[in-house]
Amino acid sequence: MEGVQGPEGELFPIEDVREPVTVAPGAVHLPGRLGPGRQRELLAACRVWSRPPAGLRTVRTPGGVMSVRQVCVGLHWYPYGYARTVVDGDGAPVKPFPAWLGEWARRTAAAAGYAAEEAGEAGEAGEAGAAGEAGKYAYDIGLVNFYPPGARMGMHRDGDERSAAPVVSFSLGDACVFRFGNTAGRSRPWTDVELRSGDAFVFGGPSRLAYHGVPRTRPGTAPAALGLAGRLNVTVRVSGLDGPGR
Repeated sequence: MEGVQGPEGELFPIEDVREPVTVAPGAVHLPGRLGPGRQRELLAACRVWSRPPAGLRTVRTPGGVMSVRQVCVGLHWYPYGYARTVVDGDGAPVKPFPAWLGEWARRTAAAAGYAAEEAGEAGEAGEAGAAGEAGKYAYDIGLVNFYPPGARMGMHRDGDERSAAPVVSFSLGDACVFRFGNTAGRSRPWTDVELRSGDAFVFGGPSRLAYHGVPRTRPGTAPAALGLAGRLNVTVRVSGLDGPGR
């Protein structure tokens, strides 16, 4: 995309990567996945995507108005489907999905145990031997949610895609409580995980359709050098949708 440069050199320097934590079968928290430089790159991209046309918008669902604001790249999500234009906003075409973001997602999925076929070329320690098929996943959607102070996200599941590929999310700015539940419904059991700026979270396999949400953020906890007030969550998905009418 014009105005947004892809990452150069090592995507994820090994010194920035800490041990992944399995939260549920197929669901993995990767603390510190993005170092300070990568966080700044992703934030810069989000700021470009957020400009109109097809920019940051307030999302209205049948249940009311969401407290987070959202912008999409690749395909536009609306309750409850995908389109090539912002059908519930200004009607503009969605900004293109950047190849580098798909590569970030594939490598992060590999680090979580969904091995990329090209992991041996990625230079990530421990990724080449992981099990899975992340290398086959053509990530094509990016959903950016902005949480101002006091915003939250109710329990929901990412079920509008036609692909079982793992979902990869990156956190920027304020820390939050990320509640990861089960596939049966919105109630317990669930596990609360603190996601900080630079963390990634991957869920697929038996946890692909698990309910999850953000009951609260922790205002004022963003790294000062990032220059972000609030929280950004960038969720990367495979749509599994083909053809001009998708």
